[in-house]
Amino acid sequence: MKALLAAFGLMLAASAPAEPIKEPFMLHAAGEFEVSLKPVSAAEEAPMRMSIDKQFHGDLEATSVGQMMAGGNEANGARVYVALETVTGTLKGRQGSFILAHRGTMSPNGQALSVIIVPDSGTDQLKGIAGNLDIDIRDGKHFYTIDYILPE
Repeated sequence: MKALLAAFGLMLAASAPAEPIKEPFMLHAAGEFEVSLKPVSAAEEAPMRMSIDKQFHGDLEATSVGQMMAGGNEANGARVYVALETVTGTLKGRQGSFILAHRGTMSPNGQALSVIIVPDSGTDQLKGIAGNLDIDIRDGKHFYTIDYILPE
């Protein structure tokens, strides 16, 4: 065993120096979007299912389609939703599509929302994209900010 470890150590010592790893830097995008939610499930079905259609404007000029599931506990106000949507269009001049995954919760103790760009879900000029999307609703309007990375 010692001989095997020594040989492995010699192989590592003799190998060429590694090239520095190039870390991608975070990119940012922002704008507005309109959303249309339509029930897909029966009124009394739990969890409730809805279709999602969005129009994005700003740094992301795109449309999206997706599905949402939502449920909750009426007695204490606990709520949850999960959703998947495929976004297709142009992000800062780069054409393609990617998938967003949502998870949102609400309770008497507060709320939390996480929307991620599914890593490596990008197509065309958005291949390799990963990141997060934040949603802000002000005066009835929906705004987004995206922090993302893309390979060169």
